[in-house]
Amino acid sequence: MGHFITSKDIPADGEHIEKGRLALPIMVCGVVAVLGMIVSAYLLFGGESTAANVPADTVQGRFAYSWLYAFLFFVSITLGGTFWMILHHLSNSGWGVAVRRLMEHLASVFPWFAILAIPFFFPAVQKHLYEWMNEYRIAGTGMYGGASAEVKETLFANHQALLVAKMFYMSLPFWVGRMVFYFVALGGSIIWMKRLSVAQDHDPEPDTKRLLFSRKLSCAVMPIFGLTATFLALDLAMALDFKWFSTMFGVYFFAGCILNGMAFLILASIMLRKAGYLQTVMSPEHHHVMGKLTFAFVVFWAYITFSQFFLIWYANITEETSFFLLRNTGNWNTANIILVFGHFALPFLILLRADVKKKPGLMIPITLYLFALHALDHYILIMPERGPSLTLNSPAGASLYPTGSVIWLDLLAFVTVGAFFLFFFLRALTKTSLYPHRDPRILESANLFN
Repeated sequence: MGHFITSKDIPADGEHIEKGRLALPIMVCGVVAVLGMIVSAYLLFGGESTAANVPADTVQGRFAYSWLYAFLFFVSITLGGTFWMILHHLSNSGWGVAVRRLMEHLASVFPWFAILAIPFFFPAVQKHLYEWMNEYRIAGTGMYGGASAEVKETLFANHQALLVAKMFYMSLPFWVGRMVFYFVALGGSIIWMKRLSVAQDHDPEPDTKRLLFSRKLSCAVMPIFGLTATFLALDLAMALDFKWFSTMFGVYFFAGCILNGMAFLILASIMLRKAGYLQTVMSPEHHHVMGKLTFAFVVFWAYITFSQFFLIWYANITEETSFFLLRNTGNWNTANIILVFGHFALPFLILLRADVKKKPGLMIPITLYLFALHALDHYILIMPERGPSLTLNSPAGASLYPTGSVIWLDLLAFVTVGAFFLFFFLRALTKTSLYPHRDPRILESANLFN
């Protein structure tokens, strides 16, 4: 058993990070994020001007993919924190009370990502990413016009019958409505649930009313989360090739979110404990439980990823196999092989051991390793589409790869979005107690034994 804690060991006002201790990292992240967003805005909107609805191999086009990649990587981590927060309430978890505030802080970053999603609403960015939007505009719709009978006829004439068949879902007004729904519905729910939790910290006579209400609220929020995690992935990533479809894609994205959300929570809690915080309410037992959940979702991610590949390979339908044909050629195939062994086999073998999960010195490199493989996973998901899309109108026989360097664009987007993510997470850490100290189950969590 880790340690024995009584109510006398829990501070009446909780545990707070000393004022100014995170001021420098927050300021650095804020400055990097602002400067990066200014440069990114210029690259997305102030670069080369090309014909309407025609993607081109320009810096603007290449950076659109870099921005999408960075956005989806970091938003997946915030969605992971959101899932664990909702599941904590939904399952009436006792062990997770000590780390629930970290879940809430991680989830609370998601609403801010609405700012970073703004470029996706502009045709100047859309035309490089989404061929189906270009087809609509070529067929005669306005910026966000609906699809009329004339538009359908034009699409048929342009040999886009498959797009007409998917018109019930792939319409510009509906796409905009879905994007707004994700951040308003789920973002609003996250803010509401966190405020309920923080309000209990300041209640002189706390009871279980807020906890019971949060449990009921989580029953309504979980379906919203499921819709958001699934269809955000479909609308931003799967739609890069509108001809491709997979019934497993939403679950595949979900698995990555949950795995890396927990990995981030492990890393954050370890770093806080190393800094002298959470010594009372957390012990190696908590890291053991969190490590077991990480191990479970390493297996789950592998299962879903293989299932998607196996179903598409077995069916051998042209519209489905195109996704893997592109990613099983050249260096992309090498990256896929690395993903198979690196994202599943190695962490599976390492996390089998119970003692590894309880040792912070081992879990820190493991979580960082999982982030690196998650970044590779998302890179393979997004970037193979960049070459064919941007060279769509190139002369016959031209290369299917962008002509200019893309690494610096990818790094710029990744660092900018990463700094934005860390700014709001670190800022949230300084605003409240590091754990819900007036939750009736805090002692149960602090004395966890498994």
